[in-house]
Amino acid sequence: MDTLTRMRAFIDVVEAEGFSAAARKIGRSKALLSKYVRELEDELGALLLNRTTRQFSMTEAGHTYYRRASEIVREVDSLADAVRESSGDVRGRIKLSAARTFADAPIGQSLIDFAKEHPDIVLDIHLDDRFVDLVEEGFDLAVRISRLENSSLIARRLAPFSVRLCASPDLIAKHGMPMRPQDLARIPCIIDTNGRWLTNWPFKGDAGETMSVSVSGPIEVNSPMTARAAAVAGLGFTMLPDFIAIPEIESGRLVTALDDRLLSGSGIFAVYPHRRYLPAKVRVFVDFLVQWFKTRETT
Repeated sequence: MDTLTRMRAFIDVVEAEGFSAAARKIGRSKALLSKYVRELEDELGALLLNRTTRQFSMTEAGHTYYRRASEIVREVDSLADAVRESSGDVRGRIKLSAARTFADAPIGQSLIDFAKEHPDIVLDIHLDDRFVDLVEEGFDLAVRISRLENSSLIARRLAPFSVRLCASPDLIAKHGMPMRPQDLARIPCIIDTNGRWLTNWPFKGDAGETMSVSVSGPIEVNSPMTARAAAVAGLGFTMLPDFIAIPEIESGRLVTALDDRLLSGSGIFAVYPHRRYLPAKVRVFVDFLVQWFKTRETT
């Protein structure tokens, strides 16, 4: 067993603040990590970690070793990554998680375009509307449509994202245009159960505060595409992702409402686990998505 492998194990344990957390993060057993760190301490002739059942801490020697070891490992990984990229040998399999909404919408074409441009990379796409655990389930990255919450993941913004409150002209003629969010409580609404709000839709209140309105209607469905079709058919107002709503808005089949009362700050993000280096195939994929969305913002 080489010193670099033991060094990596020690760094993983320190950064995860424990053997169990490190084992879950990198997909190795707690016993194996403990063995590597013990061997490293034997090799150095110094105790690096204080271990008890309830407490985890570094010794003074551990602090010193961690600082220098982290610098060394970063340099080794940066060198390896540079060689991979300079060789132009970008190939392999990318395990990607994405929402069905993303793949089914026109922006899902980005995945097809990438596959056409990079035939040596296999895109293993898993469509799931839940937030998968990238580390535990072995994903390289995910495309997520949401507000950016605090996370242990690295996130790169691909594009802005917003929702639109929409209804058909016929429904608005029948029930009237809502002037305040509270008006929706008396108007039929279509619920997309894939959304995080369900029947409590969030808005900006009269003073700019966040508020919610309880809504109901004839259809609850776990598909924004079906919710859009129901809205076009005049069954109610619905909240739609902008990239799904815009074609129907531009055609006049849907009309927006309460635009100034909708919350902002969401986006489309590529997210991936913290790693000492990002695999070249993943970097190529993320760079492609960034450029793909940027091109469409200017067209």
